[in-house]
Amino acid sequence: MNQGKTIIAGAGPAGLTAAHLLVRHGVQPLVLEQRDRVGGIACTEEYKGFLFDMGGHRFFSQHAAPREIWEEVLASDFLTRERLSRIYYRGKFFDYPLRAWNALAGIGPAGAMAVAGSYLRWRIFPHEKVETFEQWVTNRFGRKLFNTFFKSYTEKVWGIPCDQLQAEWAAQRIRDLSLRKAILGMFTRDQQELRTLIDSFNYPRRGPGMLWEAMQRSVENCGGEVRLDARVERISHHQGRVTGVTVVIKGVSEEIPVEQLISSMPVTSLIRRLDPPAPQPVLEAAGRLKYRDFLTVCLIVDRADIFPDQWIYVHDPDVRMGRIQNYRNWSPEMCTDPGRTGLGLEYFCNKGDELWNLPDHELVELGSREISGMGLVDRDLISDATVYRVPKAYPVYDAGYAGALEVIRRHLEGYENLQTIGRNGLFRYNNMDHSMLTAMVAVERLQGSGARDVWTVNDDQTYHEAAPREIGDEAMTRALETVFQRLDSVALGGAFGILGGALVFLLTVVQLIFGTGGESPPLDLLGQYLPGFRVSAAGAALGLFYGGVVGFVLGWSAATMRNIVTALVWMGLGFKTGRPFGGTFLDYI
Repeated sequence: MNQGKTIIAGAGPAGLTAAHLLVRHGVQPLVLEQRDRVGGIACTEEYKGFLFDMGGHRFFSQHAAPREIWEEVLASDFLTRERLSRIYYRGKFFDYPLRAWNALAGIGPAGAMAVAGSYLRWRIFPHEKVETFEQWVTNRFGRKLFNTFFKSYTEKVWGIPCDQLQAEWAAQRIRDLSLRKAILGMFTRDQQELRTLIDSFNYPRRGPGMLWEAMQRSVENCGGEVRLDARVERISHHQGRVTGVTVVIKGVSEEIPVEQLISSMPVTSLIRRLDPPAPQPVLEAAGRLKYRDFLTVCLIVDRADIFPDQWIYVHDPDVRMGRIQNYRNWSPEMCTDPGRTGLGLEYFCNKGDELWNLPDHELVELGSREISGMGLVDRDLISDATVYRVPKAYPVYDAGYAGALEVIRRHLEGYENLQTIGRNGLFRYNNMDHSMLTAMVAVERLQGSGARDVWTVNDDQTYHEAAPREIGDEAMTRALETVFQRLDSVALGGAFGILGGALVFLLTVVQLIFGTGGESPPLDLLGQYLPGFRVSAAGAALGLFYGGVVGFVLGWSAATMRNIVTALVWMGLGFKTGRPFGGTFLDYI
């Protein structure tokens, strides 16, 4: 019998990272990838010289290890991009992360007061039992913001109502974001460095596939092997050990003995391909887990500058599209023609449903109609198009998924030489860096130098306590700067001014329309403090001015006083700890 190999099923970010690390240790793994290219859902597609990134993949991480691998493999081929993204809702565009003037202009003073009222109502009387995404977001932001900026887009992505999507997804993906932090970020000098709201990121010159293709070459140059168009059909096992895999390569079946198996293939497929079959409860659990798919309508537009965003979230429920990617703004090299641009219109769906099965020409027509209806692209400028379908892109956190996954996890723990990694292998909505971290943990365990459980990666309460954390002077300074950020006095004053002016104006108009039945309307008393004001049409306009001035002064004063107090506290901490205060006192206030 042939000596078993170290097999890696899947050549996405997790699988290739595992192979990259193993060849460092002198192990020559065999990587089996069923597609004709590496990268998984982080590959780069090419059509007539234009490059398309399926989903838009930002390269950033709070962990040093993935960043070091990216830089090692791709070196100078990384670009640094300043993030620019917006939300489209009901015919309006909102900056994301939020910017004060843009948000206020979009929702208006009345809308801002409705958001504040809704937030207070749900903070005072929240859902006591939080199980769903809808309950989690409503408790944190209020119903008004949930309906505006979360509900429609989330239901497009997952294909189920928000009251059926489990709260674990929100807790994992947006746990650091709250209304207080979002509003504070609107008025601070620098946006908060939240995991969902980073301001800049790295990106390969020719898309994410450039990195994974370079990693493939590196693995092969070091003695590893990557086979494409290689589908794992059967995983043989005996007495708690995987003994072999049956792989079909271009129609030819081959049996390969296994010493170690690292799998990033969908965990549901892994369970179904076990031979002998897994117990019936495990198979039923695999049947309960669902993945969400999507497709991208790729347009070639005969114009270089269309809109400045890298991507736009489409929250409007009347538009089926979920997100728009502008690939030239990710990297100019994604578009070979300097006078043309490639766009990606993303539609979330389930494999086999009505949208997935639409002919390509109908999908192109749908996308062209919707993006022109949004006012972003003139249909006459769309000169060519194609469609790419991406199966099993997102694990769905629906009701019952956690129990089913636990059944599968307990069963897989019974195989001593099998480890699952990556987004699909762990059924966890990981970013690329977390998928790479799962591969790192798996290789550590295989080499006998790690005790961490791969299932705890991206579970902060366990994994981050075990992982080394940055605690040096630079990290501490960044943490202090985040806590003691300077408020923009002019921006906060302006926001208060808009709200104050609108409030006086609306109250005056209401008094004019409905009256009070008395000889002297109560608002006339303001005339004692605001020269020339009275309840009249002219008074409403004057009240708008006075309210704006008074609101601005109050907001500006509040921000300035807060900055003074904060600066004094920070300076006091600096004297006690020996850490110098960042900048001059006058600059800060």
